[in-house]
Amino acid sequence: MIMGLSVLEQYGLTASFSGRVRGALLCRTEKGPVILREFHGSEKKLSMQQQLLEKMKEQNCLVDAYLRNREGVLVSRDKDSVPYTAQIWFEGRECDTRSENDILKSIRTLAQIHKIMQLPVEMDYAGRNLQEEYIRHNQEMKKIRRFIRKKGAVNSFEKDYLKSVEWFLQKGEEAAAMLETTDYKNLRQQSLQSGSICHGEYNQHNVLILGKNTAVTNFSHWSFDVQMADLYRFMRKILEKYSWDLHLAQKMLSAYDSVRPLSESEWQNLRVRFCYPEKYWKLANHYYTHNKAVISGKNVEKLRTLIHQKKTVGGIFQNSASGSNDSECDKNKTSLFLKIVI
Repeated sequence: MIMGLSVLEQYGLTASFSGRVRGALLCRTEKGPVILREFHGSEKKLSMQQQLLEKMKEQNCLVDAYLRNREGVLVSRDKDSVPYTAQIWFEGRECDTRSENDILKSIRTLAQIHKIMQLPVEMDYAGRNLQEEYIRHNQEMKKIRRFIRKKGAVNSFEKDYLKSVEWFLQKGEEAAAMLETTDYKNLRQQSLQSGSICHGEYNQHNVLILGKNTAVTNFSHWSFDVQMADLYRFMRKILEKYSWDLHLAQKMLSAYDSVRPLSESEWQNLRVRFCYPEKYWKLANHYYTHNKAVISGKNVEKLRTLIHQKKTVGGIFQNSASGSNDSECDKNKTSLFLKIVI
């Protein structure tokens, strides 16, 4: 028997077919498709996640809620005491990032679930303070600069880093300072007080298109946080694939705002997130924490692409919630811009 499959018996289910998908076991059962997955994590956090998913189901959201076994618990163990969870699954396809319709549908779905994703806050599951994170990342970029200067730049990556780091570091420090002037502290406090939740991994792989409907999966990275974190991550991944197409960016912002109107402080927070040189920091940090003697050509190319994009990607996203005179953003923020900088 396939590992984990015996656990289905604890749910009163049998599988007519099973196969591996996404590192889990997809089973076709008498109650529809079910995903069995080895469980690694906190059962307390899992319980809160299930509370969130059940709330979303009550609001007609299609989400991969967990099943309870015959004993009424979320985690089951096989004969070797390996813990498993069982989740509802959906017959659909992933969001196609080549399709503008899929992208905008996914954005509207994100806005819809954000309106529902709230629970009484548990600070143990609060997201990291963005200002503290930016300050730490800026310090890391400086540390890497000192390291390369001290030992001497030998390879192309190190030479390109030293030539470019000042510009990116300046952008990083500007973004950290902007969090002060845009009142991030209050926005974060308001988000935590209201129990606002981020999905944490909202990307094309976790959005399933089911004809006219859309399902959202893999909430395991959820946290209490400013929900702009989700919107930023999804937009950034898409826009990177579209060479930072500003017209598409405007459509995405308008699609979100048409469902869940953004406050001015949220617009400003989104702007700051895009201003921070996140990919540059990630690439530099990967270099520093891995084998510095072996730099792949791929990473050199990535660095050079980022350096090139600093001149070409700069653009302005104007809120264009077009045609909706009733939009709060149209009324109050028609002149608000999001400056996008790699």
